Amino acid sequence: MTNDLIADMLTRIRNAGGAGHESVEVRINNTCEKILDILKLEGFIDGFVVYKSGAARMAKVEMRYFKNKAVFSAIERVSKPGRRIYLPWKEIKPTRNNLGLSIFSTPKGVLSEKEAKFQHVGGEFLCRIY
Repeated sequence: MTNDLIADMLTRIRNAGGAGHESVEVRINNTCEKILDILKLEGFIDGFVVYKSGAARMAKVEMRYFKNKAVFSAIERVSKPGRRIYLPWKEIKPTRNNLGLSIFSTPKGVLSEKEAKFQHVGGEFLCRIY
């Protein structure tokens, strides 16, 4: 059992993409579900289905590939339980010249970097994908 569900989810998705799996099952919470929503909207995954497995909430994530390679080359957790990183909206920069995506936990919910800048709200820098 892991304490950081976000890091575990991102690691499983990264490993499944590298191994060429069609889908991967991950344990999630509400924040993880919002991150998966953003990844789906931005085109990094094909989709996901949430279901219950005993007392745990799980998601089956459908991976997306282009020419037999995952559409992302890296997923990394930025803010960790031992070291939280917060950014004001003015310091949010584009990820890889807008080819990547950063995800933030803000007072208005979990948002992508574009939405956070548009709504003038900063927050905890959860992860980046490119």
